[in-house]
Amino acid sequence: MQETALTLSMTELLAIPALPLIGALVVGLFGWAMKERVAHTITSACVILAALLSIHVFTQVLAGASFHGNLWTWMIAGDFVVPVGLLIDRLTTIMMITVTIVSACVHIYTIGYMHGDPGYPRFFAYISAFTFSMLVLVMGNNFFTLFFGWEAVGLFSYLLIGFWFKRESANYASMKAFIVNRIGDFGFAVGILAVWYFYGSVEYKTVFAMTPDFVAQNITLGFMGWEIAAITFICLALFVGAMGKSGQVPLHVWLPDSMEGPTPISALIHAATMVTAGVFMVARLSPMFEFSETALVVVTLVGAITAWMCATIGLVQNDIKRVIAYSTCSQLGYMFVGLGVSAYSASIFHLMTHAYFKALLFLAAGSVIHAVMAEQDIRKMGQLRKYMPVTYITMFLAALALAGVPPFAGFFSKDLIIEATMIREFTEYGWVGSFATFAVLTGVFMTAFYTFRMFFLTFHNSDRVDSHTKSHLHESPKVITIPLMILAVGAVGSGLWGVSVLDIANPEVINGYFGDAIFVLDAHNPLMALAAEGGAHGALGMMLHAPFTLPFWLALGGIGLAYFMYFKETKMPAKIAAASGPVYTFLLNKWYWDELYEKIFITPARALGTFLWQKGDLDMIDKGAIHKGIIDNIIAGAARMRAMQTGFVYHYAFAMVTGVFGFLTYLLLKA
Repeated sequence: MQETALTLSMTELLAIPALPLIGALVVGLFGWAMKERVAHTITSACVILAALLSIHVFTQVLAGASFHGNLWTWMIAGDFVVPVGLLIDRLTTIMMITVTIVSACVHIYTIGYMHGDPGYPRFFAYISAFTFSMLVLVMGNNFFTLFFGWEAVGLFSYLLIGFWFKRESANYASMKAFIVNRIGDFGFAVGILAVWYFYGSVEYKTVFAMTPDFVAQNITLGFMGWEIAAITFICLALFVGAMGKSGQVPLHVWLPDSMEGPTPISALIHAATMVTAGVFMVARLSPMFEFSETALVVVTLVGAITAWMCATIGLVQNDIKRVIAYSTCSQLGYMFVGLGVSAYSASIFHLMTHAYFKALLFLAAGSVIHAVMAEQDIRKMGQLRKYMPVTYITMFLAALALAGVPPFAGFFSKDLIIEATMIREFTEYGWVGSFATFAVLTGVFMTAFYTFRMFFLTFHNSDRVDSHTKSHLHESPKVITIPLMILAVGAVGSGLWGVSVLDIANPEVINGYFGDAIFVLDAHNPLMALAAEGGAHGALGMMLHAPFTLPFWLALGGIGLAYFMYFKETKMPAKIAAASGPVYTFLLNKWYWDELYEKIFITPARALGTFLWQKGDLDMIDKGAIHKGIIDNIIAGAARMRAMQTGFVYHYAFAMVTGVFGFLTYLLLKA
């Protein structure tokens, strides 16, 4: 083990993932015998303590401490050694505090939201285990620890999305998430096995040190004899896993459907945990991705397509949670664009700020759903600000952060990604760079528009709430509103904190904050280029510079148009929808991705299954020759053996005497 002069306590480090695991095990095994208060107290206390320990570790790492070392050996097979170890650096700790703080807020919120649910203890056990899995994913020091956490969050997301398993839609959504993620995880597993095959190790430090000398190695793919750089093959295979886990086109289709789970898990999956795993993975593996231009271009292209396409879908969605879900897909696309243009630091910064304001949006939406008796259609809401002032204010702050309005969190992080993308557009990215710039800029306008469309339809516009629901309208209890207020602090202040305390917005030192945790070749670094062009420094500098930038006016334009259409001229949206015809229908049906997959994959798979069942099972086995040769012979043989079991003692005695006589005869003849 190797530690710096400033040492981190091993007990403290191990306690951070262990505490949520202990809470999950205790409540998961014995929750059936617990009252609600006991179940939520155990799990919430464990996660809150893990959050406090993560903050303490973060402060130590900020002061210069770090840890990298193996704890024990998981398995040995010849030269193949899989250790279990930790890598605690500035990238890790940013993820640790984000995951645990958001998870702690979700735990507290769940106390009020899930009160009275028959599966109350089970839900708390699942979300605690989910938190444990994500912590293992980010704290590990090798690919197999990463893979363990990666698969574990997939398992618990399946259980949480399908938590209300008596609903057919929830079962369908959980299976959809599980299957789509298995597709991505196949590529992820291939990438990890390729790392072991070519490098002979699965430890990050060893692999990263060997990569510069490995760049020239090629591999041959397929019978066509195609040659590809081995590092490109590995990075693209790993990125397929990131596409599945982080909902990137074309593996994004599971993410909006995951809204079938209870709202707290929607916040946890879509904000700080599972969907950010792919972003974290690419950032962690920056010493590999930096040596593959092809992989970086693919990451940029996929992220740009996702950011733009999902923003267009969000324009017309009417389910309050689905609007936010498509926003998540779009914002993850922004993060991958940032990764693809080598602005890893900006993407991780956006990951952190996004976690707070997106979790706040989901939990505020849950507060609304809780108040309007489980209604999720924003067309059936309106004027809720009069009944829910705390939810109204906190959601307004989150909406401003998502739209990218200064000085809210999303402005600082999203602006850095856009600036970096515009820098790389004029380098080796060609048309991909131009498209990425177009996507992130137009995405700013669409994000601001659909966010405030949802906000105005929910809290302003005309009163469309039915009289029965209106008689029950009230602000959510404090156990729900307190987490909203805590997350509102993050939605407002995390961007300012990042650029002021961590100096993240200073392009000249942005990699200095992350140190060796993130690697960028000088030729690729768009943030250094931004500094050379005199980019704005610090929080105040960025805000003063904002009125002179296009993203700022696009965000204001989107908010202004939403205000005009859904606050002033409220009849205009229906007219535009009717006039746009096929375009509106195309977007409302989510670009027909589900229908496309139904025709290409699901229908043929069902047809094949039906054919094998009818022709193989029924015709060949139950009715055909195979049936006569196997099943009937087994039945006939069983009938003959059954006839031998007469139940008479003298029959069995005779058989025993005959057997002994025959055996003795055999021995005598053999002698």
